[in-house]
Amino acid sequence: MTMLQAIVAGWRGALLGLALLLAALPSLAEGPLERLEGEGFDHYTLALTWHPGFCESRSRPPRECREPTLYEGAERGFVLHGLWPSLPERFAERGIDRKRWWQEGCFLATPRPEGSFCRAHPPLDLPEPLGEALDTAMPGRASCLGRYQYAKHAACLALPEASYFAASVALVEAVNESAFGAFVTLNQGGDVKRNALIDAFEAAFGQGTGRALRLECRGRGNRLLTEVRIGIDAERLADFPAAESLVHQDRGRCATRVRIATFD
Repeated sequence: MTMLQAIVAGWRGALLGLALLLAALPSLAEGPLERLEGEGFDHYTLALTWHPGFCESRSRPPRECREPTLYEGAERGFVLHGLWPSLPERFAERGIDRKRWWQEGCFLATPRPEGSFCRAHPPLDLPEPLGEALDTAMPGRASCLGRYQYAKHAACLALPEASYFAASVALVEAVNESAFGAFVTLNQGGDVKRNALIDAFEAAFGQGTGRALRLECRGRGNRLLTEVRIGIDAERLADFPAAESLVHQDRGRCATRVRIATFD
């Protein structure tokens, strides 16, 4: 039995999903795979930033937009904003709705610290290879985005830091290596029809999967692509990006033609 088969034999449901993703990144995993306790949420939203568009949309660009060495990885495709679990059952039972969960997340359980996360929250406890991979996948770490994302979206759900970010890195790589990622990269510096982006997504991941894609745009007329969000069934993480692993997202706000920015 191979190592991958042994992992598959030992995990079930969402735990199996994370194990397979970590197995796909052997250099990022040290020792036994950690357990992933889902705590009753049904899907994730994988939020991927189109970094040139994000930087162009900011009136005061953060450090990761101003220093080229920090966004070298972004030149290969999308970068990680976050991996967001949906509203957990235990919060819904307290009368918290989806809107409030998206706004506050785990800060409902542990109040958000005052000041910047670089000062108010401890560094992530990650193996060095995973930290280096996350630096490439998430330029926003220069502004402590990783600390913020974990504190808001994962800390209260018993999601181990290393497992959570190893899975996130694997998902980013899967999208960037897909035909959809290639389509966006090839069209940077120009503009495309919004429906062409959806068609490219369906060509990569299967007919009808376009409803799992939410496009986020900013700027005048909502024409500047800044982010895509992909819904993933929490129990089918191992199957991503198969069509069966995807779940519907609400529609985004992008014009009928979308500009895909590039770095000069």
